[in-house]
Amino acid sequence: MKLKAIRRWTLGAVLLVAACRICNAAQGTATGCYVLNPAGFSACIDRLNRMEDENRTNLISNAESWNWLRSNIPFFECPDKEIEEIYYFRWWSFRKHLVQTPQGFVFTEFLVPMRHAGAFNTISCAAGHHLMEGRWLRNPQYAEDYIRFWLRGAAGKPQPHFHRFSSWFAWAVYECFLVNGDRGFATDLVDDLAADYRVWESERQATNGLFWQYDVMDGMEESISGSRTARNIRPTINSYMYGNARAIEAIAQLAGRSDLAREFDRKAAELKRATIGYLWNRDAKFFEVRGANGEFSGVREAIGFIPWYFGLAEKEHESAWSQFTDVNGFRAPYGITTAERRHSGFRSHGCCKCEWDGAVWPFATSQTLTGLANLLFDGSPANVTRGDYFSAFLNYVYSQRSEGKPHIGEYLDETTGQWLKGKQERSRYYNHSTFADLVITGVVGLRPGPGEALSIAPLVPEQTWEWFCLDAVRFRGHTLTIVWDREGRRYGKGKGLMVLKDGELVARSEGLGKIRCRLN
Repeated sequence: MKLKAIRRWTLGAVLLVAACRICNAAQGTATGCYVLNPAGFSACIDRLNRMEDENRTNLISNAESWNWLRSNIPFFECPDKEIEEIYYFRWWSFRKHLVQTPQGFVFTEFLVPMRHAGAFNTISCAAGHHLMEGRWLRNPQYAEDYIRFWLRGAAGKPQPHFHRFSSWFAWAVYECFLVNGDRGFATDLVDDLAADYRVWESERQATNGLFWQYDVMDGMEESISGSRTARNIRPTINSYMYGNARAIEAIAQLAGRSDLAREFDRKAAELKRATIGYLWNRDAKFFEVRGANGEFSGVREAIGFIPWYFGLAEKEHESAWSQFTDVNGFRAPYGITTAERRHSGFRSHGCCKCEWDGAVWPFATSQTLTGLANLLFDGSPANVTRGDYFSAFLNYVYSQRSEGKPHIGEYLDETTGQWLKGKQERSRYYNHSTFADLVITGVVGLRPGPGEALSIAPLVPEQTWEWFCLDAVRFRGHTLTIVWDREGRRYGKGKGLMVLKDGELVARSEGLGKIRCRLN
């Protein structure tokens, strides 16, 4: 259910959204569109350009933003005006972080220079988010250059600041491949990715086979379960490394490297067994941090949902998701908290120095919603539904506003929606989470698979929308369009859920159920 109390509309926002609706049912003429008319969305970008003083310009200025976006992003429309607005806002803000360097394109996390950044103001903490979002750009060079930068950008070697933060980098590389289909690019990197994994083993693997990390190097300072200096065994880095191992295995198989594939299959299997055996708290029914003393932290944190992002958790662990909808667990008016609200240590670390003791972080929200989408795609869990997903997604949408304008910052208060870095310039347009990827893979439900497999499984509850359309999705050399039109009156393509490849219908379903198809 939508929370009307948090829908803070201004006249300007209403006008912006109204502009986004103009001509959307017309036949598009811009690159890649077969149903929507991109020109109908230009007023959205004009309004975003006018709402700010342009604090910093990298490759694409505000004035040039519409031309770049029109050529690069998938277009999306739906009946919910605010979702549309934030969808285009997030692509508009993502564009701000694209930097062209002598080594190719990179994405930044902050627009302002940061002391802990490396070359070109790059930081590895959210690199996985950048790739999951950037893989949907129609020009694959942006993501591919960024991948090469991290793996080979220091005289052919990885960037020296690559391991300053934990990362699901190899997983994200494989996810990019599932969208762009560039086998040669992915397989050329398999030795780099394998070597990087082994460096992580030498740096962070404990004698029990699990990985430890400081909170701060997980990008999660000042949590209830740990500290900036404690070497804890955490669900984060162990889930990331499991995902990385599975990705390297898959890329090795693509490359015909059976020995390497078997090696990383073994690593992944062993890490999964160890993670479940050591970090699953049977009493709390949750994945928890364990400290250096071997004891559970005694607090449920949103990082306990991360195993579902990478397919590590099993059916027996689904009871954890009962906490997702519990107001004493993780459900709050303005989003998914980073720690359970019932805990005595909730919001106990003070404010505004990057605390992860309960406040809402878009970084963690992105991970949790991705994990939940995976769970819902794979089965029918007893404790959570696609309605719960969609409700949490709506809260995420509605939270991205400040002073009546679209806004994305570092983190926010779970009950007031106040952004806790306030007007600090470092926090403006913080590129530390995903949004378009959640719309594409979650709300619309485009689920890339290996080979020519493709699934569509929208997480919009059945009776919520009469129509929606995702258009101009560059996918393995084709352009995909996904249309939902309950009565067949919006788009002139007929009734139901439809998948179009290069403008031609390839699959249809009467309802919003799962569609499986092959592109060839």
